[in-house]
Amino acid sequence: MATPRILVVGAGFAGIACVRRLERRLAPGEAEISLVTPFSYQLYLPLLPQVASGVLTPQSVAVSLRRSSRHRTRIIPGGAIGVDTRAKVCVVRKITGETVNERYDYIVLAPGSITRTFDIPGLTDYARGMKTLAEAAYIRDHVIAQLDLADASQSEDERISRLQFVVVGGGYAGTETAACLQRLTTNAIKRYPRLDPRLIKWHLIDIAPKLMPELGDKLGRSALEVMRGRGVEVSLGVSIAEAGPEKVTFTDGRVVPTRTLIWTAGVAASPLIATLDAETVRGRLVVTPEMAVPGLNGVFAMGDAAAVPDLVKGDGSICPPTAQHSMRQGRQLAENVLATLRGAPMKPYAHKDLGLVVDLGGTDAVSKPLGIELRGLPAQAVARGYHWSALRTNVAKTRVLTNWLLNAIAGDDFVRTGFLAERPPTLRDFEHTDEYLTPDQIREHTASLSAAG
Repeated sequence: MATPRILVVGAGFAGIACVRRLERRLAPGEAEISLVTPFSYQLYLPLLPQVASGVLTPQSVAVSLRRSSRHRTRIIPGGAIGVDTRAKVCVVRKITGETVNERYDYIVLAPGSITRTFDIPGLTDYARGMKTLAEAAYIRDHVIAQLDLADASQSEDERISRLQFVVVGGGYAGTETAACLQRLTTNAIKRYPRLDPRLIKWHLIDIAPKLMPELGDKLGRSALEVMRGRGVEVSLGVSIAEAGPEKVTFTDGRVVPTRTLIWTAGVAASPLIATLDAETVRGRLVVTPEMAVPGLNGVFAMGDAAAVPDLVKGDGSICPPTAQHSMRQGRQLAENVLATLRGAPMKPYAHKDLGLVVDLGGTDAVSKPLGIELRGLPAQAVARGYHWSALRTNVAKTRVLTNWLLNAIAGDDFVRTGFLAERPPTLRDFEHTDEYLTPDQIREHTASLSAAG
């Protein structure tokens, strides 16, 4: 009898938690594990704003997948671009551009999410996201470049446009990004004596009426006060009407001269989900409480790409796309795959939310652990303590802690590396959203495989 093949798609919180649990729990020779991911690291996404601001180095939030002493997973360097659930084939485009077919007996879909965009003129051409390590590194270089170019410019209009920055999205990612980068420019401007600090302006806008409504009214107001106290212009009930290379038009009619538009207005499930031709809820794949896809044998899904029922909240709620849910779903789904292999019953996923943490840089933070509202230094201690403890390896924990201590003692650094300076990349370039196949293309592809033998 052939050894069962388990294919895990995605190396985020959910995918890696699943793989590590499978590695520990599978007996030798019981099953083969393969992991599809473009990079051999797990990205600790919540700390990307600190990478963009230079508090952390990129390497410190990229946790190697090859450090495990129990490493027994074959890593396929590429991205899944389609799944034929009838033929049990996953089509993978490797980082070389070569297309390969990975057959499976059980597939675990954890491809995560992409930046959600809308049909706004110029948005995908001139906005940058905060979903990948490359985007964080690029944005840091870009922001420092604006200071350099403004300092060298003889044009007042050019200086004004280069020293205004717009962040769209009043959720955690957008608020933390604006907060961290605002501190970077405030500290950096001291090194530019020819620039007027009053020219630096940060705009944080969101179509929602409140900043981070998930935190509740009190903490949301506290975060708003911190941001406005730093000079960030926060506009709520406002979005982008049009984006251009040197200006952005808001929906309230304001035109802001700027060369920097950072878009963090929500996420959408990976386009891979659309290739399955299965039922979705708001773009996320419908799954049972056990995270199995109904009607598809051997197909499981979790994380940002799956509508996992929230049994604790009830009322038809689905789990939010947060790291704490993804990690726990990964471990439970590994147990359910094992149960399926061994003919045992699967167990439903249930987890009570532990709370929320928002790091605004320095000693500013707002946190709500276990429903307890915290502000300032206590909230900062909780936020960083949570992130530090969630890092998977001791090496990653050491790097992050060392970076935090070094930044606290030595302050910020303002080195620009010239990352992707020749041709500014777009959202599509960073997230490769135009590479996925349609369901019809998948069927044609697998049909040709059958015909070939």
